[in-house]
Amino acid sequence: MLITADRVLAGPEARAIADGAVLVREGTITCVGPREEVQRHARPDEARLSFPGATVLPGLIDAHVHLCFDAGQDPVATLQNQDDEALFGDMKAHAEQLLSIGVTTARDLGDRNGLALRLGEQIAAGTIDGPRIVSAATPVTPPGGHCWFLGGEVSGIDEIRSLVKSNIAAGAKVIKVMETGGGLTKGGAKSWESQFFPDELAALVDEAHQAGLPVAAHAHGTDGIVAAVEAGVDTIEHCTWMTPTGFEVREDVLAQIVEKGIHICPAVSPHWRMLPQIFGAERAEAMFDAVRRMAEAGARLIAGTDAGVQRSGFDGLPSSLAFYEHLGVPAQRILAMATSEAARALGLAEVTGQLTPGFRADLLVVEGDPLTDLSALKAVKTVIAAGRRYEPAVNA
Repeated sequence: MLITADRVLAGPEARAIADGAVLVREGTITCVGPREEVQRHARPDEARLSFPGATVLPGLIDAHVHLCFDAGQDPVATLQNQDDEALFGDMKAHAEQLLSIGVTTARDLGDRNGLALRLGEQIAAGTIDGPRIVSAATPVTPPGGHCWFLGGEVSGIDEIRSLVKSNIAAGAKVIKVMETGGGLTKGGAKSWESQFFPDELAALVDEAHQAGLPVAAHAHGTDGIVAAVEAGVDTIEHCTWMTPTGFEVREDVLAQIVEKGIHICPAVSPHWRMLPQIFGAERAEAMFDAVRRMAEAGARLIAGTDAGVQRSGFDGLPSSLAFYEHLGVPAQRILAMATSEAARALGLAEVTGQLTPGFRADLLVVEGDPLTDLSALKAVKTVIAAGRRYEPAVNA
């Protein structure tokens, strides 16, 4: 398959090649460069796709989704009222929606009964459409803790290690720990309250790292963020620096995050513009400022939407990325957050996230130039995942 366009964002730096082309064979990128050079390598019988006025870029990565939630007013109630087969049907639809907007890899951070693992296997086998799923399986939480209804309640170090081992045996590629509470869980710990003792969190990280798996820590509260950094987690989800009275970005801890190369996934809602109405202008601006300070400090930010929770649909990544544009983050860095940097955080830096020979053929073609107008990401022309072309029924 030879794909040509006005520009191709190639290599680890996503440098723009005018009048470029990508050659794909057997699910792998075999050649990237100027059109005249690449097309010389194409065989006469290979399909040719031409996209005048368009840009070819790596497929997008949403590093924080919940395929088992429906993004409705009460996703937890909906989940609890569904049996596994009905839920699995909805999850398939959510996965296809992600793919339709150009998401070719998604990290699922909250599964029930291994359904996301099962979904990922079917996608990998090519029997259904969807992005590659990097699943955390069952998130680890204390009794009655955040997202307890997903089945991951544990008490004490032995149970923590046991659940981590169980997730690994089931095929998880990341371990998710609910270090603090969250608003989705009624009657649970507050978002700023920590849920595990330091030795428990250390044991979880140790068990995961022994197996070569990264740890993603859900941490809204400043105390929980401090504990996560000290325990050596690999990504911090949300990282909102909450306290009982407001927000407190600890500069010394932020410096450690940067020094240790811990990735931060703010998991920004596609409807972030509504936050001043929901939380009040002053509180929303404090939340925005915390992300701005992390960006300016050089923290390794990655893109995620928290898709599945209230008001966060599975088609929202481009709108979520506009938040960083609002903060003044350059477009090239924003695109990296949703491609190469996210791939690095997910342990896929040598597999996807860039248009480089030998990498999996995960490509997105959009009308226009996202480097000059980020909203071009909403004008999807076609999506190719693992070398298989998917055409959205309706362009976003």
